[in-house]
Amino acid sequence: MPIPDYQSLMLPVLKLAAAGEVHVRDVADRLATQLGLTAEERATMLPSGRQTLLSNRMHWAKSYMLKAGLVRSTRRGYFAITDRGRELLTVNPTRIDNDTLMRFEEFRAFLDKSRSASASENEAPSPGEAQRATAAATATAVLSDQTPDEAIRAAVRTIEETLAKDLIDRILETSPAFFEGAVVALLLAMGYGGSREDAGRAIGRSGDGGLDGVIDEDALGLDRVYVQAKRYAPDNPVGEPEIRAFAGSLGAAKANKGVFVTTSRFTRSAHDFVVRTPNKIVLIDGETLASLMIRYGVGVRTEQTILVKKLDEDFFLDE
Repeated sequence: MPIPDYQSLMLPVLKLAAAGEVHVRDVADRLATQLGLTAEERATMLPSGRQTLLSNRMHWAKSYMLKAGLVRSTRRGYFAITDRGRELLTVNPTRIDNDTLMRFEEFRAFLDKSRSASASENEAPSPGEAQRATAAATATAVLSDQTPDEAIRAAVRTIEETLAKDLIDRILETSPAFFEGAVVALLLAMGYGGSREDAGRAIGRSGDGGLDGVIDEDALGLDRVYVQAKRYAPDNPVGEPEIRAFAGSLGAAKANKGVFVTTSRFTRSAHDFVVRTPNKIVLIDGETLASLMIRYGVGVRTEQTILVKKLDEDFFLDE
């Protein structure tokens, strides 16, 4: 089953806390058992790889109930139910969510503070930008099933999806020679050719067998990766004939490694041919191309960096 959103975890977390002081790690384990999660679901990590998705959502369920006064922190990593939390359980609620928490003045004050902080998001970047970003995500999360962490990641995905479309649109406006050079620059940025700046070059206009670029993987050029780059409109896919011709060009160059890059997509027959051919050919479509350019900083620049910081529990250890 899918891991429930953080609001759906509030009631189970509060019930576990009603039995007495509990540790956050134990609560996550017991929730996983109650929910019947598989080992794979229990191990599902956040993109950062530092926390499981279940633990993160449980953490935010606990944190919001803490703001509403339903639970209280007792010591490092432990929390317990409050009298208010016990009183809420006496009515046998079928669900506790943010609408429930809005009944309590402390939670409303917390939300108002988050909204006030996010209202200044149009100001110039400053040391408080991260706090405003987190506050905006918190305010958004309270109105949805997303945790603030998930709201931030969703916002980043939206920004990158828009950027990816803009990248492809701009590439389609450039010359074939510029595109060939951009593809070579991307492969170098990804680490092909090592650290040598002269390891890659566009060769499309040299008439080198229809190949558009080459990456020397060693200093003597004994091992090479050849590149084919096609600026096609999104509705003009690359088919098997183009890939077959590319494989033939690789053979003529006595090479067995190639990367075929397009701004559009590849047909099923093109993918099937790559599986059958003895050459090692990698296909990169427009969606993957834009994603790689963003990841490796080719054709894009960093406009703003936001650091999201969290409590360092180790700092507060009392030896």
